[in-house]
Amino acid sequence: MSLRLGERPRGPLLLTARWVVGHENDHHVLLPGGEVVVDEGAVRFVGHGYAGEVAHRLDLGDALIGPGFVDLDALSDLDTTILGFDNQPAWRKGRVWPRSYVERGPYEMYSEDELAYQKRFAFAQLLRNGITTALPIASLFYRQWGETVGEFEAAIDAAVELGLRVYLGPAYRTGNVVVESDGTMVADFDEARGLAELEAAIDFCRRHDDTHGGLVRAMLAPDRVETCTAELLRRSAAAARDLAVPIRLHCCQGQMEVDTLRRLHGTTAPGWLRSLDFLSERSLLPHATYVSGDDLDIIRDSGATIVHCPLVSARHGGVIRSFRTYREAGQRIGMGTDTWPPDMILNMQLGMMLCRVVERDIGAVRAEHYYDAATVGGADALGRPDLGRLRPGARADIAVIDLAHTLRGPDPIQSMMTGASGRDVTTVLVDGRLVMHERRIAGFDDETDWPRAQAQFDGLIARYPERTHGHPPVEEIFSSSYPLRGGAR
Repeated sequence: MSLRLGERPRGPLLLTARWVVGHENDHHVLLPGGEVVVDEGAVRFVGHGYAGEVAHRLDLGDALIGPGFVDLDALSDLDTTILGFDNQPAWRKGRVWPRSYVERGPYEMYSEDELAYQKRFAFAQLLRNGITTALPIASLFYRQWGETVGEFEAAIDAAVELGLRVYLGPAYRTGNVVVESDGTMVADFDEARGLAELEAAIDFCRRHDDTHGGLVRAMLAPDRVETCTAELLRRSAAAARDLAVPIRLHCCQGQMEVDTLRRLHGTTAPGWLRSLDFLSERSLLPHATYVSGDDLDIIRDSGATIVHCPLVSARHGGVIRSFRTYREAGQRIGMGTDTWPPDMILNMQLGMMLCRVVERDIGAVRAEHYYDAATVGGADALGRPDLGRLRPGARADIAVIDLAHTLRGPDPIQSMMTGASGRDVTTVLVDGRLVMHERRIAGFDDETDWPRAQAQFDGLIARYPERTHGHPPVEEIFSSSYPLRGGAR
């Protein structure tokens, strides 16, 4: 019986390749010419010389079979970060709401159908990059306030259809940073609104956690520390404990946050969060690029996980100082993408380079350290020993990376870190279901889905002046790399 894309094979499936990443004694191991057998959504065997019966065989050739990546800050929209890449300062370029826009009344810049579609499009891109477990993140810049329960119920449908393992929960907040007419930035709060959104998020968790055969789990997602009041964070942490779900909060990620918290609370994010009893082993904290004093000690001692997103941080001139320092201090570290492209391999490669640059030491970090963070690090942050590793009893979440088109050294992980990219992910299984093979995903059509996504993104760009300080035309918000000479832009 042939394998069918988008379905879980009936009977045991044996996978072979030049390399397999197994897992023994709580550590990854490399198996040249290894075999992996999956059945009924689980890994049954990892090793050599499987003697049992199999219903299907799939030889993946000159490739690396490894656990799927766990993305704790997974890009799930049409990423507006690229619009700020060469267009700064952020408060002049639509990245902070102007007072005039707030007074007119913020509105949703995408329709319900567009919000649902962007999740579906983004989920397909995560799978394309070997990400099998995702905790979605999307920008609130173009939203009326927070995310809605309706769009996340649509996200459930998209994840189940495509086969992505997800932790879902709408982002909410009690405040927002606003730029005044004179260019000063202040925090505006509407606590009642944010608390109502928290209650809706809690209800979402209760109704949808551990559904669809365990493929869908819930999380709580207060947005950014500077847009949250103390009461919202206290209640969120208590709810995460009661529901036994992860809770993610972006913090320690920018000077505006640091200045706002100093002004409002007289301390840094970790110190404030500790005083609110927010931090625990359930806490996921992107990005930790702005830390000082005892911030890292507070985070480590709480058991919280830092979510490291090297690409988006570097695009904004940020870097953790450093991966080696955090790791050697015993800090729990997982990985996230949080920007386009959602390429986990690229994030690991850039992270390694930045660590070596910051430390001025080529020996500061090794390839396996980042591979661990992208697999077992994320899985452990979620309390999931059945994810992020290939061993008997684990869920069959697998990413296959083609190494035939890069110069390879003796070690496949090192070769991946120097010569591969997310575009070399050829085959992905989630819970034993063949969700992608030969770069094709069941339910996703490149010829129709890409133009639709671009048209939706173009519509958002056209509306940028409405929420940009001074309301300049699009041509003034977004600069051109070189002078334009005729034709349509």
